[in-house]
Amino acid sequence: MASAAFDIAPWLDVDPYGMAAAEKDAALTAVMRALTEHHRALSSEYGRILELTADENAPFETLADVPFLPVRLFKMFDLLSVPRDQIFKTMTSSGTSGQAVSRIYLDRETAALQGKVLARLMSHLLGPKRVPMLVIDSPSVLRDRNAFSARGAGILGFSLFGKDVTYALDEDMQLNLPAIEAFLERHAGQPIFLFGFTFMIWSHFYRALEAAGRSLPIDKGILLHGGGWKKLQDEAVDNDAFRAAMKRCAGISRVVNYYGMVEQTGSIFLECEEGHLHASVHADVLIRDPRTFRCMEIGETGLIEVLSLLPRSYPGHALLTEDVGRIEGVDTCPCGRLGTYFSVAGRVAKAEVRGCSDTYEARS
Repeated sequence: MASAAFDIAPWLDVDPYGMAAAEKDAALTAVMRALTEHHRALSSEYGRILELTADENAPFETLADVPFLPVRLFKMFDLLSVPRDQIFKTMTSSGTSGQAVSRIYLDRETAALQGKVLARLMSHLLGPKRVPMLVIDSPSVLRDRNAFSARGAGILGFSLFGKDVTYALDEDMQLNLPAIEAFLERHAGQPIFLFGFTFMIWSHFYRALEAAGRSLPIDKGILLHGGGWKKLQDEAVDNDAFRAAMKRCAGISRVVNYYGMVEQTGSIFLECEEGHLHASVHADVLIRDPRTFRCMEIGETGLIEVLSLLPRSYPGHALLTEDVGRIEGVDTCPCGRLGTYFSVAGRVAKAEVRGCSDTYEARS
């Protein structure tokens, strides 16, 4: 259901990082208010959740007032705000065998909005033209329906901004050096866009090159990576160590981490030159106390809540994640980008976020 209140055009006409927080907060709050009512009216499940967890008469004046859903809820219930015959695509989160996954239902409008905003963000990173792309993964991920989830969707989504897309790993997840070398020869002297998931890059690209005693000439590479930090932290590999390893094995000096999730595809948070993750005008971040859910101050560590104006076909516009982080500042990053910038410390240790999901499950 399209609505003038959901017009994306004004948000595409501004610099993604050019709106000061005070102006953005007011404008984004108005959209969040409209989206909340949109989903309340069109999703009976979401309406039921709000009946149990939110005061309909409470003031709705800031982003902190937006009713949020624990992201785990999407692993427990089908939540959608469109008729099922309008579902264009179903996305699933990553999960190990036997583990519940989130299911996110997209209609064509929502999928198109995600693509438009992602294109705006990627143009900041890569420029306006498509760039030769090396995917640090195997093409088999797009054929294995059990693995075609956040990983496959991420590859497909970011591949739209690349050309001559080549996979660095073969069907057995082994480094395909002949394919990589042929790709680099075709694009010698050109910028190269590399994409992969953090742990995959470390274990199947860096470790394989290290074991083979090889290095690659990708000094003009731009590496975008995200996800899988928990496994690297277990190996005592932090962001600085990861960057240094990419420099050693391939000469890559421009390494950009991002934070995002399948539940809010399109609203990714890109890392700047100062090592901070930034919220664009299309999204924002709050930090909440894991016990009281109050909004925390700059520098305080708590649960990350992500807000996005993109979800129209499902009520995913305000989600409380199971990630821990803190806001580092607002409008003051030395990189010059305006808005909220933050850091992620990791996942909630051996605990599940309890909130709306438990209330809804208990009373439904």
